Amino acid sequence: MSGSARQTEGESRRATIRDVAARAGVSTATVSRVLNRNYPVAQSTRDGVEAAIKELGYVVNAHARALAGSSNRTVGIIVSEIVDPFFAYIARGVEREAARTGRLCLVCCTQGDARRELAFVDLLNEQRADVVVLVGGSVVDRAYTAELTRRAEELNAGGSSLVLCGRPSLGGRVPAAVVEYDNEGGAFAVTDYLLTQGHRRILYLGGPPAVSTTLDRLAGYRRALELRGVPFDGALVHTGAFSRGFGHRRMTELLADGPDFTAVFAANDIVAAGAAQALEEAGVRIPEDVSLVGYDDVPVAQEMRPRLTTVHIPLEEMGRQAVRLAAPADEDDDAWQAPASGPHRLGTHIVVRDSVAPPRPSRRG
Repeated sequence: MSGSARQTEGESRRATIRDVAARAGVSTATVSRVLNRNYPVAQSTRDGVEAAIKELGYVVNAHARALAGSSNRTVGIIVSEIVDPFFAYIARGVEREAARTGRLCLVCCTQGDARRELAFVDLLNEQRADVVVLVGGSVVDRAYTAELTRRAEELNAGGSSLVLCGRPSLGGRVPAAVVEYDNEGGAFAVTDYLLTQGHRRILYLGGPPAVSTTLDRLAGYRRALELRGVPFDGALVHTGAFSRGFGHRRMTELLADGPDFTAVFAANDIVAAGAAQALEEAGVRIPEDVSLVGYDDVPVAQEMRPRLTTVHIPLEEMGRQAVRLAAPADEDDDAWQAPASGPHRLGTHIVVRDSVAPPRPSRRG
């Protein structure tokens, strides 16, 4: 090996947070706080750390190594669709918390393809991301679950963590943290709200049928009906995509023969927006003729007219919590360990706005 090659390798070894801390005579947590400017640090201490950083070239080298995939100071986030507000707000929470802890954030988009999801987990593992966050509902399939379980174990063996955000646990023995929300409870609550307003014929609209998110929301819907003594009618369940296009298209089809429902529970706010457009085009008024509720509480819910009653999910906080579980801000790299498995559940609640009214007397089911 040439002298210049040995020098380059040596410089790479010197440019670590521990060496910056040693040069400045402080802890690695203090170096992190100076870099992130997220905690008060005495000016004399800050000056010493910044001088050490400049002498060692730590900032430049750390970012170069992270971009080259040889650093473990990265958080990878895998979403189905980046322009969907559900995923976008969680991603924002992940990115902000990653930045606060001095990590880079890499975002991968699967377009709803479970095989791409597994491939991205492999890629992020190869890139040595110290946290991989999987966002949104999962495919309910044993073979897929087995493949993801194997990858969780591989990440853990390499000192990294898998965090499931908004999806079910892989089981108590699988080394994966879980950040979830009360999905079924939110669906139960909003369905029960419609029932207390007098609705008995409630259409459930949207959501891929084989995805855990849909299954949980349908479970809450059915539980509310059962509690109120309202028979479940499978003809009122129309699953499909979590998209505005699906909401519009299927509602248009259902209205063609005259609606056999007085209220609509849209699987998310985007589906609700599409359904509302179809109702408006057909001359059906919300809520005078048909009540409408959604799920997620993304900005479109307040932008719709009438404003949409929906279920609020703390999306950005879920993203932040996913990183907090796996990458504490003040923990040294060499002391960091993967979090213990187990669910961390955040609450949901109904946001009542203007899109629900009691059914018209002639249309009570």
